[in-house]
Amino acid sequence: MSTNDTALIAHLMRRAGFGARFDEIEALAAKGYDATVDWLLNPVSEPETDDDITLRFTPMHVEPQGFAGPASRWLYRILNTRRPLEEKMTLFWHCVFATGFSKLNSGTAMWRQYEMLHAYAMGNFRDLLLQLSKDPAMIYWLDNCDNHDGTPNENYGRELMELFSMGIGNYTEDDVKTAARAFTGWTYTDPLPR
Repeated sequence: MSTNDTALIAHLMRRAGFGARFDEIEALAAKGYDATVDWLLNPVSEPETDDDITLRFTPMHVEPQGFAGPASRWLYRILNTRRPLEEKMTLFWHCVFATGFSKLNSGTAMWRQYEMLHAYAMGNFRDLLLQLSKDPAMIYWLDNCDNHDGTPNENYGRELMELFSMGIGNYTEDDVKTAARAFTGWTYTDPLPR
């Protein structure tokens, strides 16, 4: 194993994950670059982070609507994962499909969105967009809960095309209106009375 191999694997782990300890980098370098890429892309042989352990240290019931429990659980998963690319892609999609506690005011909704992004992070983009369109956090964040027959709200349809999929200049205002009509009634039932 050369110093160059070690440096290449270290770079890969910083880009495709959140870095790695030196002993992990050496072990991956010994397996080779191609084997490491294959391991990152096909993590099924690696166990997920144990939710029982994360719940022991970051209980969700302490402040069920708060953000501390879900944020701590996510950080624990990032730091302890054996599936670094999956976690990196989950964070990537969270940054692309930005929602925030500032409007949602529900740690539970944020956690459920994280779980959905995690489940679809490495899969088909179309499936991810469909799940995103059903996600209560996104529905509330982009006001699709206010998209009703006779009073369409175009916010989600516009963002879906402009930011999430097609990009500026690749759709028309008629497309936005059609998307708003298509998403009319896509809402959620709030699990907690307000």
